[in-house]
Order: sequence, then structure tokens, then C-alpha cells
Amino acid sequence: MSWIDLHLPILPVLLPAATAVLLLLLGDHGGDAGHGHHKLLWARRLALASTALGLLIAAALVQRAAGGELIAYRVGDWPAPFGIMVLVDRLGAMMLLLGACVALPVLWYASGGWDAHGRYFHVLFQFQLMGLYGAFVTGDLFNLFVFFEVLLIASYVLMVHGQGRERFRVGLHYVVLNLAASALFLIGVALIYAKTGTLNLADLALRVPQVGAPDAAVLRVGALLLLVVFGFKAALMPLAMWLPATYAAASPPVAALFAIMTKVGVYAIVRVHGVVFGDSGGATALTVEPVLLPLALATSAVGVMGALSARTLARLVAWLTVASVGTVLAGLGLYGAAAWGAAFYYMLNSTLVIAALFLLAELVAAQRGDAEGQLVPASPLAQPTLLGLMMLLAAASTAGLPPLPGFIGKLMLLEAASGHAWVVGFWAVVLGVGFFTLVGLARAGSILFWHVRSDLPDGGHSGSSPKLVLATCALLGASVLMSVAAAPIQRYTEAAALQLMDRAAYAQAVLGEQGGAAAQTTRPYRIDKPKEAR
Repeated sequence: MSWIDLHLPILPVLLPAATAVLLLLLGDHGGDAGHGHHKLLWARRLALASTALGLLIAAALVQRAAGGELIAYRVGDWPAPFGIMVLVDRLGAMMLLLGACVALPVLWYASGGWDAHGRYFHVLFQFQLMGLYGAFVTGDLFNLFVFFEVLLIASYVLMVHGQGRERFRVGLHYVVLNLAASALFLIGVALIYAKTGTLNLADLALRVPQVGAPDAAVLRVGALLLLVVFGFKAALMPLAMWLPATYAAASPPVAALFAIMTKVGVYAIVRVHGVVFGDSGGATALTVEPVLLPLALATSAVGVMGALSARTLARLVAWLTVASVGTVLAGLGLYGAAAWGAAFYYMLNSTLVIAALFLLAELVAAQRGDAEGQLVPASPLAQPTLLGLMMLLAAASTAGLPPLPGFIGKLMLLEAASGHAWVVGFWAVVLGVGFFTLVGLARAGSILFWHVRSDLPDGGHSGSSPKLVLATCALLGASVLMSVAAAPIQRYTEAAALQLMDRAAYAQAVLGEQGGAAAQTTRPYRIDKPKEAR
């Protein structure tokens, strides 16, 4: 095995960290205009090259993980569960690739001028990627907290990048709420450690089922606290009301990058509540199952209602972010391999499309004069055909129209819900949300592209830069490719769900043969519950 293959799992974290340090050494682009512009050009080149290399590394990890390999990396060669563990499985590799597929077009878009609106944009962007990627590959709860804080600290500054009164106002709320959530995170982690003596996820999956009934109550409290924390990050109702104002106020490339940030919360719910406190959790088994599905369905319903009432295109997209997260979490709340695989597939597409919609909202707003992104009649757009087709494609995929991947993902979710006790409510919410999403986007599109006022001056061509349009098209094109490669992607996501439920293989990869043998002695996870049990 080559040096690169040996250290490949840790490279997604080290690469953006090293890039951020190099960018800091390069210095900020402020000061002398000519020298500052030269620095900015080099910062763009370095950041884009690093992000593109990160995409290649993620693709290589997906290729290795696709065969079922659990790639464990012990930092400092300390044995688990005492040392820092990095582990890449199918789900982790998939999330790395998704993050890179969003990050590269968004960074290309930001390099069109948004990165010059504030200081150290590219440094903060790389630290944000470091936190995101680290959260997707960490093997223990404490380092999950650490990477959460890294990405959050970077997001605090990115949130107010470009300044503005509204950004500072919602940014303050965003910081305060996240600090409160971080405090709850530590309390939940402390409760779990107090009763298990470990924070390694593989070790927790072995020890949690062995905790007796008296101490299990404390573990359940810790699990519920973590659901509050992860639900806040993922925008699960009733903890999602901060998101629309925050995402709508952020600069377009930052909001587009934040589309992947909510999925960190979703990912954490899968790892902790789906596996550690899953069907094999002993006295704490399925702690959050009674509340996760109803809250997720409520999140989808409230999200689409918010989209219908939105008065700007950016806020409409922000509410659709909430609705899409609710749909993903509803699939996870069904607790079965088929449902989880469907949720993962839908999550891939919704993240790409939502990120594209945030960029598209700015392209449209830049050509509407003083009206900008408000959903009111305004001057005609400079590129109505191109932007209209992009809007139509994004709307069709978001609403779930065939043959786009949004339709395929929702169809998989509906099929997975068959026989579940909540099947009627699940179908009603998923189909209803899709219908009203189409209504909301059709309403916005008709105002933006058809209800124009010829008495107003031309809004200008400021959003028609090929660089900006290309970045947006890249995200939409990736979504279309999901339809072309729907079958292999579906097989991969279903295999990722099944791999999560193979606790013995996970324990053996992290803890060695002894851990695998210990996992075999505990009750295995039910791959798919019998319909009568649902």
C-alpha cells in the first residue's frame, strides 16, 4: 500500500487545514489595490486547486468504500477506543463527495467577486470545509463536537461576510443559539460518558446495550439532548425557525455552502440515534423513534408553508431547505435499510438543487433592478430564457417531477413506507409537500419571468457573467447526472444503509478482532422490520 493510500482517510481534513494556513501566510487582499488584487488572485487559485483536489480525494474514497471496505485510520497509531479514530465507510465517503461537489462550484461562484466583499473569505471557506469533512469521518463523539465547533466558528464569520445591518442582526441570533446548542452537546456527551466510559462510536455501540435499566434513564436523557443539538443543526422542527432568516440574509455563495451544513446534523442523527441508540441499544433502544418521524413530517409541512408565504426568492429557497431536511429525516424515522437508502439518495439531490437555487436566486435578483429578489413585478430580465430554464429544472427536481432524481428519491421513500403504521400520514405529507413546492416555485417563476413592467428601466446584466452561470449550471448538472446514474447510486445508498447496521464489522474495523467478537454476542440490528411490527 502506498503512502497516499495509507493516509487517504485523513487527507480530507488535513488538506483544507493546510490550505487555510497557507492562505493566512499569503495575507489578506486589503491595503494597496494593486498588490491586494494580486494576492486575491493567488488566494483564488490556491483555494480552487485545493478544493478540486479534495473532490478527487473524496471520489477515491468513494471508490474504495463502494466495495464494502471500512477504512480505519488511527491518528498517532493509538489504539481505539483511547486514541483519535478516523473511519470512512460508504456513508462517510458519500458525504465527503457530496460536500466537495457543492464546495467547488460554490467557491468558483464566489471567486466571481463575492470573495472580495470581506476579509479572509478563502481562509474561512477552507476552515469550514475542514469542519464539515472532519465531522463526516470522525469516529468518536468528542471529536464530532470539535469539528462541529470548527465549522460553526467559520460559519459565524462567513454569515456576516460582506457586512450589512440585516446580516449582523440575524448573525447575532445565529451565534447565540449555536453557542447554547454547543453547551447542550457537551452536557449530553458528559452524560453518555458517565454511564459508558467511552465516546468512541464503535465502542459505544457495544457498551450501550449492556447498560442496565437504572442507568439507562441517564443515557436516554443524553440521547434526547443530542437529538435537540443535532435537530437544531439539521433544522428539525420546532428548532428550525432560525434558518430561513439566516440563510436568506447570507451572501449567496455562503447560503449555498450552508446547504450542506444542515446535513451534518442529519448525518449525526444517523450515527448516534440510528446506530448507537438504534434497534440494538438494549434498554435505550430506539429512544428517539417515537418523536423523530412526527417531528420530521411536521418539519416538511411547516417548511413548504413557509415557502408559500415567502416574499423573496432567497427566503423561499431557505424554507425549501427546511422542507427537504424534513423529508430526509422522515425517511430516517422509518428505521429500515430501504428507508435509509432512499433518504440518502433524496438527500444527495436535494442538497445539490438547494445550493443551485441559492445561487440562481442571486443571478435573478441582480437583473431585476431595485426589486432584486422580491416577488413583485419588476423590469424584464436580461437573460429570461437561460435563467427561466434553470429555474424550471430546479423547480421540477425539488418538487419531485419525473424523470428527475427528486422524483426517484421520493418514490423510493414512499415505497419504503409501505406497511408502516404512519404510511397514510407519510404519503400525505410527502406528496402534499411536493405539490405545494411546485405551486410555490411556479408562483415565484411567473412573477419573476412573466409579470414584468415595461415602464421600468432595464435591470442590467450584472448577474449574467458566464463564470457565475457556469457554477450554477454545474450544480444543476450534477443533479441531472443523478437521474442518468440512478441505479448505481441507489445500490450504493442502500448498501451504505445496510453497512451502518452491521455493527460487528464496524466494531472489528475499529476495535479489532476482539471488538468484532463482542459485537456478535449482542442482539443484532433488524435490517427491515416485519410489517406487523411497524
